[in-house]
Amino acid sequence: MFVGSIMIIAGRVAPEGSELPVLITPAFNGETLQEAFNRLQGDIEGLVETVGGVLLRGFSVPEVSDFKEFASSFGNPLLTYEFGSTPRSAVSKGVYTSTSYPAHQHIPLHNEQAYTREWARNIWFHSVVAAKSGGETPIADSRAIYQQIPVSIRKKFEQGLLYVRNYGDFDLPWQQVFNTENRAEVEAYCRRTKIKYQWTDDDGLRTSQLCQGVEQHYKTGENVWFNQGHLFHISNLQAEVRESLEDILDVDEMPRNVFFADGSVISDDVFTEVRSVLAEQTVLFPWQNGDVMMLDNMLVAHARTPFEGERKVVVAMANPHSNLDREHFS
Repeated sequence: MFVGSIMIIAGRVAPEGSELPVLITPAFNGETLQEAFNRLQGDIEGLVETVGGVLLRGFSVPEVSDFKEFASSFGNPLLTYEFGSTPRSAVSKGVYTSTSYPAHQHIPLHNEQAYTREWARNIWFHSVVAAKSGGETPIADSRAIYQQIPVSIRKKFEQGLLYVRNYGDFDLPWQQVFNTENRAEVEAYCRRTKIKYQWTDDDGLRTSQLCQGVEQHYKTGENVWFNQGHLFHISNLQAEVRESLEDILDVDEMPRNVFFADGSVISDDVFTEVRSVLAEQTVLFPWQNGDVMMLDNMLVAHARTPFEGERKVVVAMANPHSNLDREHFS
């Protein structure tokens, strides 16, 4: 029998009407995720496809391998982290550390790999060690974000976004992003995924890719806000860092940036509006040791707050999706 609630997650803060995340608790003390799987699989899958995410709290998860086994039980092989935008490391095949940014930094809301045209439909988080203070993984409904974004901005984003990246001195090296030191393998990946590439001086690489700004959910057909424009835009940089980079680099040499589909500049004001909506739609709750959260990566965005003390959250992804067969976004 399914046991679920959204009202008893201690410390939960959410916009009015939000059901995220639905809380699922054990049937008995010490119940493991695998013991509960057959009982809960249908409920979990139904809630993830409708509400967007569930939080499994109070279950016994002795090892990261138990989390991996649970995520794998849904029937899709766990994915490797391809064409990454942030540093992370593998814990085991298909399980990765969360983004390895310094503890004092905030990671804004985003859907995993929404800056690409291939992404995972499902994503799992496991709180192995909850931070002493902070370190939450805020989430938000991508459908609600889409509805709240001003129509004038939505219409521009529906035409797509152009992401431009320069790997090397000021960003991740291309060897780390593409998981290879072989240029031919990079070029083959770029051709397959419709990424334009240019080798630059000193073993550098510049790529540009036209991707979705808004996407239709693969099953429900609902429109979702699905991009990482606010993370790639130069307005995401600290003011002093941005000023220094703009002094020494041309616009096409910035470590990463994003433009409208036609290549025109996106003003800072646009992303001020976007960030305001993201803030209003944020759902926040504190992690507890052993928590496991499963999200539909298209329906729900996630983030990370600054923290103090030890924090260990691991991530798994599965169920790949692609829009590479589409010619246009609008």
